[in-house]
Amino acid sequence: METRRLRLDPENTGFIAVENFTSLVEHHELQLDPSKLDMLLALVQSNEEGQVCYQELIELMSSKRSSSFRRAIANGRRTLQREILLDETGLGLYKRFVRYVAYEILPCETDRRWYFHQNRLCPPPVFIAIITIVQIIVFMCYGIMLNKWVLQTYQPDFMKSALVYHPGHRAQVWRFFSYMFMHVGLEQLGFNALLQLMIGVPLEMVHGILRISLLYMAGVLAGSLTVSITDMRAPVVGGSGGVYALCSAHLANVVMNWAGMRCPYKLLRMILALVCMSSEVGRAVWLRFSPPLPSSGPQPSFMAHLSGAVVGISMGLLILRSYEESLQKQCSWWVIVFSFITFLLFAIFWNIFAYELLGVQIPPPP
Repeated sequence: METRRLRLDPENTGFIAVENFTSLVEHHELQLDPSKLDMLLALVQSNEEGQVCYQELIELMSSKRSSSFRRAIANGRRTLQREILLDETGLGLYKRFVRYVAYEILPCETDRRWYFHQNRLCPPPVFIAIITIVQIIVFMCYGIMLNKWVLQTYQPDFMKSALVYHPGHRAQVWRFFSYMFMHVGLEQLGFNALLQLMIGVPLEMVHGILRISLLYMAGVLAGSLTVSITDMRAPVVGGSGGVYALCSAHLANVVMNWAGMRCPYKLLRMILALVCMSSEVGRAVWLRFSPPLPSSGPQPSFMAHLSGAVVGISMGLLILRSYEESLQKQCSWWVIVFSFITFLLFAIFWNIFAYELLGVQIPPPP
């Protein structure tokens, strides 16, 4: 690699002359698929100085693009010569699904084409699938044990689970995460599982397991911490914090890139998603303040839904807008990370000291 760099950039300027780059292309020394080669040619012709940034070339060959590369493509005088993906024929079932995902998630035709040609089945989008399967298994186990499939939180044995977040057990740190595996009933589990599969799996296919798992778990953690601050007597169950982080990020991304999104019936689907999400929040508020059955303590809080949505609109939107870009190089990413860490430290301080200082009467843990 160092030898090639010296040959392409002998003066160590960080740029490659167009003549050297053209020679590479003519002698087939660049192992790039056609879509990447088209993009790099567009980059060359959009550069009035006749130079190619060496780092841009390396990032392209390793399937990474910086924001400057994307801007050069977007603003370049040359348009990519390949037809749009919708015009491609003879695709197999998997490739047709990949194309569908590209149009569902990505707002730019260049990004869609890039994702379509570089997509590989390995690694598969397993995070959301595993989370959903575990949630279903846990729900089935408690449903059989309690012989109850709706409003399980009214059963004392349900609230005794080591997975439920309860303010009386907040010293058990794992409960701030594990509550996502428990659900009030079949209706909440069905809603969450459907949304996270329909939205989470395509997002994971495009943006990768690391980014989507980070977003989901950040929503889950923010949900339990927010409840511990704003609704201090209430327990929490359900994966709504993570689900709302994914959904809010995706919906915000669609709205901000409305003209570029090519998913069918996007307005109708947007309205339907907002109605369903609002209805789920309304149901949670109703169960929290007007429980339909007598209970021994407060019912689960709804604040996890709202905090998950905040995480999605802030952290999630930046992640979805940074397809194939390095988050670490963006100042806004570090602002969001700093804000989240600040919130985390405040929540830890609050959970250690505020309950005693404020004299909060916590219901006895089951």
